[in-house]
Amino acid sequence: MQLLLDCTLRDGGYYNSWDFSTPLVNSYLQAMKAAQVDIVELGFRFLGNKGFKGPNAFATDAYLRSLDIPEGLQVAVMVNGSDLLTDLGLEASLARLFPEPAADTPVDLVRFACHFHEFERVLPAVGWLTERGYRVGFNLMQIADRTREEIHVLAQKAAQRPVEVLYFADSMGSMTPQDTSRIIGWLRDHWDGPIGIHTHDNMGLALANTLQAVADGATWLDATVTGMGRGPGNARTEELAIEAEAFRNRRANLVPLMALIRQHFGPMKTSYGWGTNPYYYLAGKYGIHPTYIQEMMSDARYDEEDILAVIDHLRAEGGKKFSFNTLDGARQFYRGTPQGSWQPASVMADRDVLILGTGPGVEAHRPALEAHIRRARPLVLALNTQSAIDPSLIDLRIACHPVRLLADAETHAPLPQPLITPASQLPESLRMELGNKELLDFGIGIEPGRFEFHDTHCIAPTGLVVAYALAVATSGQAARILMAGFDGYPAGDARNRETETVLEAYRAHAAEDRLLSVTPTRHRLPTASIYASEV
Repeated sequence: MQLLLDCTLRDGGYYNSWDFSTPLVNSYLQAMKAAQVDIVELGFRFLGNKGFKGPNAFATDAYLRSLDIPEGLQVAVMVNGSDLLTDLGLEASLARLFPEPAADTPVDLVRFACHFHEFERVLPAVGWLTERGYRVGFNLMQIADRTREEIHVLAQKAAQRPVEVLYFADSMGSMTPQDTSRIIGWLRDHWDGPIGIHTHDNMGLALANTLQAVADGATWLDATVTGMGRGPGNARTEELAIEAEAFRNRRANLVPLMALIRQHFGPMKTSYGWGTNPYYYLAGKYGIHPTYIQEMMSDARYDEEDILAVIDHLRAEGGKKFSFNTLDGARQFYRGTPQGSWQPASVMADRDVLILGTGPGVEAHRPALEAHIRRARPLVLALNTQSAIDPSLIDLRIACHPVRLLADAETHAPLPQPLITPASQLPESLRMELGNKELLDFGIGIEPGRFEFHDTHCIAPTGLVVAYALAVATSGQAARILMAGFDGYPAGDARNRETETVLEAYRAHAAEDRLLSVTPTRHRLPTASIYASEV
């Protein structure tokens, strides 16, 4: 008989910090019972306590006792295997997480989420917990990348312990039904116990993979309400419950569940935005951890080009394990000693430099900007592929943000203006994409909070092109730096603070403040009007 395990309050907690209200949880429990769900995983038991997390991050016995758990509905909690592999030690960690024997708690099942390299070291926890009356399962992550021989070893070791169920998770959302059958076959070579599956919906195959697992003999099936879960989410409980009616011959009452979705989980999905989309599809296709996509989609600094270019970067560099450092490195990858060969002073010294940003102010004030350029003859420097004024009035373009360079390479190639960029620091593959473009090689190093201005290179606080452009114009000994199209963003947008941080660092390190915005701006910049006869 197949068992349905709903893990909404555990997997879905990545969106709301596991902060589900007690009334919602009680309504959820009644809906699960009516829908013929067998087990509910009510949260993690995290060992650490850094940053606010709600009650379902810790799922303590006291919290679980406060809930109205229907009779016959089994309760599970999950522990990350890595939490047991600290200096505290495995048994001491377990004693802290499970201070009471199972008979005295609401918990029936403990599941460990383990990567392949953690599995053998976590296995002794099975004996400790079973001696205290707990049933124990393992959820094996990123198993799709393992060879047949590696899976055989893992299954053999599991078979030597009283493991209740051996799950495998489609962690990257990259598996097909054929992959599902293959993994189950390899596990079955050495594992006779129950097999479970936890699917992710990057490529829209979560339910199909789950049903294929049923056909191949899996008997423990995970799902979440509306698919609520990290990244693109999981197989949806409401759909799996419908399919399970046929192969379990058990009638489900979906009315409480659908009401729960309408009242709570539907609005939450609209607010948080889980569910698959083309970005998650690409992440699944290329084996990229879905948290990269989730983080970028929730960060206003990443636009469509950024996200696609980061995916392309991670496809080449590898992105199976999420790291904020890796994500940041995909936006700025300049490391080591900066180098360059071009001296901006050769064209900028003692001249006004007009930097054209990408804000709507350039287009809105185009006639006045073009008239000023023809009259005053500043050196015109356009960020990236900005083309809101007559292209013949643009002298140079500038780009350094690696993500934008990746995204814009084909657009840059035919543009007639030379491109200022850290050419000698770019990967050969990117230089080749720029074709025969004339590159003015001005180097960059990244040091948060700092600017330095040198003849052929700079130090900037970030890889954002506005920081690079300010450094180039200052290194070039520009008389003034006029800025147009630096409108800023609506209040509360994180990009405003990012730009302000750049401007604060510039003021702290530039010998004199040469900045002057000539179109409206929300940033703290000296401002004059481009419409005056003299700017």
